[in-house]
Amino acid sequence: MKIVVLSDTHGNQRLALSILDLHEDAGHVVHLGDELQDADFLEDATGKTIIKVQGNCDCSPAHPREVSLELAGRRFLLTHGDIYHVKSGLERLRERAAAVDAAVVLFGHTHVACIETTDGILYVNPGCLKRGAGNLTYAVVTLTDGSITAEILPAVLP
Repeated sequence: MKIVVLSDTHGNQRLALSILDLHEDAGHVVHLGDELQDADFLEDATGKTIIKVQGNCDCSPAHPREVSLELAGRRFLLTHGDIYHVKSGLERLRERAAAVDAAVVLFGHTHVACIETTDGILYVNPGCLKRGAGNLTYAVVTLTDGSITAEILPAVLP
C-alpha cells in the first residue's frame, strides 16, 4: 500500500494536484495541515478521500489536531506537529507516539523534510509545498509484506 503525504501546502494547489496525479495508485493520501482548503480542493478534484489534520494556520473545528489510526495493521499517528513543538525537537512527539503505540508518525510544521527511526518508530516529515520555500518536497510511505519504507521526493510541476 502506498500513502502520499503532504504538508504545509499553503495554497499551492496546482503542485499538490500534480503530485496526486503522479501517484494515482496511492491507497491513501494524507494532508498534515496548514491550508486544509487545499486538501478540500484535492478531494473535489480527484474524488479521493484525504485524511486531514489541522495545522497552526487552520481554523477548522471539523478536523482534528491529530489522528491515531490503523493502516495495513500498523498504528499511525498523524499531527501537524506544532502542538508538540517539533521546531524545538521531537521529544514531545516521541512521548506521544509511545503513548499511542505508534509504528509510524507523520508530521509537518517545520517545512524541513526528514525521515528517521527512533526506538523502532518511523518518523516522517514530508517538508512543504509552499511557494518560495527552498526545497519543495512530499513523502511516500509504502507498506509491503510487513515492512514500512518512506522516501522524500522533490515536488516539481510537470
